[in-house]
Amino acid sequence: MDDQYFTPALFTFLSELAVNNDRTWFKANQQRFEAEVRQPALDFITDYGDQRLPKLSPHLVADSRTVGGSLFRIQRDTRFSKDKTPYKLNTGLHFRHEQAADAHAPGIYLHLEPGNCFMGAGLWMPTSKVAYAVRERIAAEPAAWRGAAWSKKLTEYYEFGGESLVRPPKGFDPDHPLMDDLKRKSFMVTSRLEQGDITAIDFMDRFHDRAMRTRPLLRFLCEAVGVPF
Repeated sequence: MDDQYFTPALFTFLSELAVNNDRTWFKANQQRFEAEVRQPALDFITDYGDQRLPKLSPHLVADSRTVGGSLFRIQRDTRFSKDKTPYKLNTGLHFRHEQAADAHAPGIYLHLEPGNCFMGAGLWMPTSKVAYAVRERIAAEPAAWRGAAWSKKLTEYYEFGGESLVRPPKGFDPDHPLMDDLKRKSFMVTSRLEQGDITAIDFMDRFHDRAMRTRPLLRFLCEAVGVPF
């Protein structure tokens, strides 16, 4: 059955937060945040975890706890930042691997922000050891990597991005035909979404269709770093 999880009210709230990014305003609008942003996101996490996520991978987790789960906190960590504004201007959801201690492991991400909605899949800024393991497998199994990362089914909606090394990584042939991929610091693809996609009653179907397109990539990455898929 189709359900509308996210409404235009979510984007209205985040737009207003962008021009009122202070604790006084947020406290006065706390009930709006709970009703229009956090609870819809938690409902989506619960239902996607129950209904669809196991088909993507039984080892990815949907955790609807309000703290420490699949929903990122809206509060910014300002301890080491010159920007002291207290709140993020987006809502982020992450279906991470069961063996992940943090966000730097294979998973699926959903980013909701006025004018900048997207979903991502893969590994974002892994440690040097993890990145090396992925590069090693790409170099050893180039055909498997091309099939996972460059299939038409994936590239129809997704593209790679992020930073790359300036020089070829140590220990790899500088002339390797997949050097552009070997130099990546993140092994993640992203797919742009429109606000109309997010507020559609069939958004879960749309999200799941795009998530399923990333299965070969997620499988390759999980196998490369030694976790089950």
